[in-house]
Amino acid sequence: MDSSDPTQPPAFLDAALDGLGVRLADGTATIRVHSHDATAVELLVFNDDDLDWVTDTVPLTRGEGDVWSATTDLLHVGSPYMLRATGPADSRFNSERMLIDPYSRGLIPGDGYEDFRSVVIDETFDWGDVAKPAVPLDETIIYEGHLKGLSKRHPDVPPALHGTYAGLAHPAMIEHFRSLGITAVELLPIHAFSSEPRLLNLGLSNYWGYNTVSFFTPHAAYATADARRAGPAAVLREFKGMVKLLHQAGIEVILDVVYNHTSEEGPGGPTTSLRGLDDATYYRQGDDGSYIDTTGCGNTLNTSQAATARLVLDSLRYWAREVGVDGFRFDLATSLGRDAGHEFTAEHPLLQAIRTDPALSDVKIIAEPWDVGLGGWQTGNFGPGWQEWNDRYRDRVRNFWLSDIDYARRAGIAPTGIGGFATRLAGSSNTFSNERGPLASINFVTAHDGFTMRDLVSYGTKHNLANGEHNRDGADQNRSFNHGAEGPTDDAAIRATRRKAIRNLFGTLLLSAGTPMITAGDETGRTQHGNNNAYCQDSPMTWLSWQHEPWQHDLRAHVSTLTRIRRENPALRPSRYAVLGEHVEGASEMEWFDENGETMSADRWQNAGHRTLQYFAAETLHDGDPRNKILLMIHGNESPIVVRLPRIPGVTRYRSLWSSEEEVPQTERLTYAPGDTVTLTSTAMHLFGVDSDDEKLTDDAIDAAALRVESSDTPVTDSATVAVTGQEDAPVQ
Repeated sequence: MDSSDPTQPPAFLDAALDGLGVRLADGTATIRVHSHDATAVELLVFNDDDLDWVTDTVPLTRGEGDVWSATTDLLHVGSPYMLRATGPADSRFNSERMLIDPYSRGLIPGDGYEDFRSVVIDETFDWGDVAKPAVPLDETIIYEGHLKGLSKRHPDVPPALHGTYAGLAHPAMIEHFRSLGITAVELLPIHAFSSEPRLLNLGLSNYWGYNTVSFFTPHAAYATADARRAGPAAVLREFKGMVKLLHQAGIEVILDVVYNHTSEEGPGGPTTSLRGLDDATYYRQGDDGSYIDTTGCGNTLNTSQAATARLVLDSLRYWAREVGVDGFRFDLATSLGRDAGHEFTAEHPLLQAIRTDPALSDVKIIAEPWDVGLGGWQTGNFGPGWQEWNDRYRDRVRNFWLSDIDYARRAGIAPTGIGGFATRLAGSSNTFSNERGPLASINFVTAHDGFTMRDLVSYGTKHNLANGEHNRDGADQNRSFNHGAEGPTDDAAIRATRRKAIRNLFGTLLLSAGTPMITAGDETGRTQHGNNNAYCQDSPMTWLSWQHEPWQHDLRAHVSTLTRIRRENPALRPSRYAVLGEHVEGASEMEWFDENGETMSADRWQNAGHRTLQYFAAETLHDGDPRNKILLMIHGNESPIVVRLPRIPGVTRYRSLWSSEEEVPQTERLTYAPGDTVTLTSTAMHLFGVDSDDEKLTDDAIDAAALRVESSDTPVTDSATVAVTGQEDAPVQ
């Protein structure tokens, strides 16, 4: 795919690639499929009731753009069909192999992991007057979960709906989402997928679903039994019904999509579709035909080829426009941005098209900005319009509250100061450009991949024996801390310390600048018993439990409180970075104070013995508008400390809003005057609302604040966040 001339549209937008798949019109069907290397392509039509009986074979004719097509009256709604391709003897064509149409909207699964039939379906659906919620980025709070695991054990969801699309949209689930304060549900893969033969031989399955069979078909096993019996059209209607009900509740649906590889694995794996149609086009290969695998899954889609890039783009358009999806999280997105030389470029035509395509103008696009190939780590490099999972945020937050504390207990002092943590708290300006701003960062502490938040504070090492790989799988470096005992313990002090550590992690996540993502179940302390790679565990280990102890209800109350506070205080969610001495609308002007209420000095940022900070943020609006202001205390040592509230010109009062030191969030909150002291007993966070005499700082006060920062020895970036040279994102020691 030639992208050398930016003035010309990329080849994958050529009209020759329009209308792939099956299209019905006036009693006939036209089928179009791309294959550059095939010498013949055939359509196989099956008996409607006997999926092993091929009733007709229709030859396709090669046309412009290597698109093979035929128009026939043999296909209608409900018709099962497959493809068959013949090609050069030295390729991977197999003229006996039946192949899924890459654009089929419905699949009928058979008896094995490579036994399917494409089917023509009725795609009509009544959306009524329900529109997409269109939640602004600065108000977005993402809740990442597994479609099945979310509702599988919910006592108020009828058993027939457990673990299904309909179950996710049940009123009991919607009430949970709304009361928790999240605005979007991000679902692990729901594209039709299969389990790898290796897992099946171990008696396991691919629970997470990162093993796609079809990019246009919802996974049938997640539909209710009634829908599955009724067929693929009913499965799709149930999925659309789920989206409609969530939209009615104001909740967006984001799909985790896997366009970097398919379930066909390496050359010796199953051949179900792309490999049999045009292996050399669809998969990255060397000159000798060996696969170039940047995903660790056996194959990598070659998005430098026009037909492959168009397949991805058309799939996105379909889910966004026809199915109503609100956003996409791209698994191993670096692989999608690799060029013909297999190197990543943010200017890759497909990445640019995803960002600029009119059909995708109203969706959120989120990159997992890495893969396992050379140069695979690309956090911060995806360019305007993209959000990214910020692993540097994850690692720094875990270090600060967990592994640093573990180190301090053994060495007497933490390995680092608070500077790098403050940079992450304020929006990661050293990772994302001013043009993109803090909301480009998807902040997360946990995700489906890795420890749950409860396990982060309860285990020092992974416990993955149940996965059948002798504990070799999963990350070895977790930046976790068990707080003195591995796994469950009856020690009341350790359990209390763990609970507080979780509150500190949640407080950081939901009070940081950026877009927060909560992993489902963390809000009630879900555990996987130390398994940090539960991709193959379709069991109570991975299903959410809805039977909770009192402390779990208390934790959930903290999370709901924090999401409410975030919603009510725009100073916590700036859309742009502040610039010292300038008025930047949408930014939060920041000041940094130590435990004495004095402006932070350079030695305090870097001093591992003084990990206490007061972070003041005031939103920037039109001149004369009221301004929201907050003050956040952070203490990163286990020794107690007395903190003096800063005297900031114009500030008259501090109102306690939330504290991680409380087991249960209190409804009666104290107020303080500037100069008053607050005692923090050990590692903790305490958030305050800030009142001033005119509800906004005067220009003189702003200038005075800027002068204090400029005259300090604190190294400050252009966005007024801290970046400590030689310390930022230091490895755990």
